[in-house]
Amino acid sequence: MDFIFIAQQSFSAALGVNTIIFALAAIGLNMHFGYTGLLNFGQAGFLAVGAYSVATLVVSFNFPLWAALLAGILNSVILALLLGLPTLRLRADYLAIVTIAAAEIIRQIARSATFNKYLGGSDGITGKFGKDFFALNPFKSGLNTPFLRYNGNDLWVVVTGWALVIVVLFVMWLLVRSPWGRVLKSIREDEEAVRSLGKNVYLYKMQSLIIGGIVGSFAGFVYALSRQSVQPDNYGTALTFFAYTVLILGGAARVFAPIAGSIIFWFLLVFIEQMLRQAVSAGYIPEWLIGVNQVGQIRFMLVGLGLMMLMIFRPQGIFGDRKELALDARA
Repeated sequence: MDFIFIAQQSFSAALGVNTIIFALAAIGLNMHFGYTGLLNFGQAGFLAVGAYSVATLVVSFNFPLWAALLAGILNSVILALLLGLPTLRLRADYLAIVTIAAAEIIRQIARSATFNKYLGGSDGITGKFGKDFFALNPFKSGLNTPFLRYNGNDLWVVVTGWALVIVVLFVMWLLVRSPWGRVLKSIREDEEAVRSLGKNVYLYKMQSLIIGGIVGSFAGFVYALSRQSVQPDNYGTALTFFAYTVLILGGAARVFAPIAGSIIFWFLLVFIEQMLRQAVSAGYIPEWLIGVNQVGQIRFMLVGLGLMMLMIFRPQGIFGDRKELALDARA
């Protein structure tokens, strides 16, 4: 078995593009769920809005990339308002229903033939809408070490992506340590008590939904630019649940937990997959037990089993606190 190759693939994935995307998505969910107690099951919708804003405006309307990015942020704010205005005065489960439905509506609209000219239908949009971004790439030769391997474009996405994550984390750290952030945590614990102190709970919830949605759109930007392709089925409900997995793995209501959760999640997925592939190829695992084509499913089963054990013995996550999961059921 080639352990050097296994280590290289695993560590590259742990610090790679997918880790950045899900870290940003989970940071947005941390603002919603971890700090405010909002059950947003449609984070994939915010990623789709960010990704399609960039791809559509650049490819179909010849917008400069920076303008498309700003439009993506504005569109995510509009989506948050559309979701929050009718639901945030109601119980938390209404927001959950609306958000998961809205994310599916966005995906189905993107797949529809009606808007095929602009959104590409089920085939999505493939083009060089990130050429301005990659034109700034100083890493033409990429990186190839025993533990990390990226081509030039991937390395540029990884460097800028982690820089974006650091900036977002710093802003999030400032927000949650401010009086505004303490009000959010109070809303999560007891909404009625906060309202009795004269705070506008509805306004705070809306602000939280908007901020978390904007961070989700950042993940959509990275998703689109890294692949130079936007396809609707990439933004299904599973994406939101993977982001929740990352968040809960690290621990809700901890600033750095989504990063740790994303790194651990993607390291384990790739490490288990490569170990199984190498073991099957070397004959350590007989073909009748696990075939090469079954490795992808088996890795999810094993990681899922580990997550089940985590929820049984440490439901607050690796770095979380059990009381942070105690949401106000009346919210």
